[in-house]
Amino acid sequence: MSEVRAIFITGGGSGIGRATARLFANRGWRVGLADVNEAGLAETRGMIGGMASSYIMDVRDRDAWRASLDAFATASGGRLDVLFNNAGIGSGGPLAQATFEEIDRVVAVNFVGVLNGARIGYDYLARTPGSCLLNTASASAIYGTSGLATYSATKFAVRALTEALDGEWHGAGIKVRDLIPGFIETPLLDALPGNSNRTIREAVTAAGMELTSADTVAEAAWAAVHGDKVHTYVGKTAHRLAFAARWTPKGLRKRMRRA
Repeated sequence: MSEVRAIFITGGGSGIGRATARLFANRGWRVGLADVNEAGLAETRGMIGGMASSYIMDVRDRDAWRASLDAFATASGGRLDVLFNNAGIGSGGPLAQATFEEIDRVVAVNFVGVLNGARIGYDYLARTPGSCLLNTASASAIYGTSGLATYSATKFAVRALTEALDGEWHGAGIKVRDLIPGFIETPLLDALPGNSNRTIREAVTAAGMELTSADTVAEAAWAAVHGDKVHTYVGKTAHRLAFAARWTPKGLRKRMRRA
């Protein structure tokens, strides 16, 4: 088995995935990049150079998961130290106005895609001592966010999966961690999902939440992989929501009603 540590990142074509790929590669890791965005993958790989390989992959496609992980395991000399289940899509607007197609897509990408990565990735992680499954949740997994109901529900599910697998996989020597960042400053926030008349960015700011940089989340990913916390909160928004959910839930409830 190769001595160079290896990380496989979904959603590697932009945002958190790109920032994390650059950070790990700069620290000597081999990086596997997966995304449906071919152009974004090429850009990220160009930033990293020879330590990266890329795979055009939809996280909903289980055959693509197996093929990509097989190929990356070959490239990495059999290692998979970290599988970063990061790919996700944004969704906003009132649930009563959302199309069923949008609801199905958000659930399939944001949660079923993470389940696919965990289920299929287990066999690869189990071959590498001290490996880690890292999932991207969200500050929206701390308290259900008005205007982001489906998105919030999927991120709660990711958080629950992380806790469950932290228990299940302990005996196999696999750490399971998640990141709970505030909303990330990316162009995805400017989307007008479904029948909504406001962008995701507008919904986030209306709820009183700030935006977090992708580079900040990448540093948190490094800390999560090397630390012992199941949940890593990232940014002021996440820490404030966690505090409010525990100590002032009535006030938080009122805020969400206004939002």
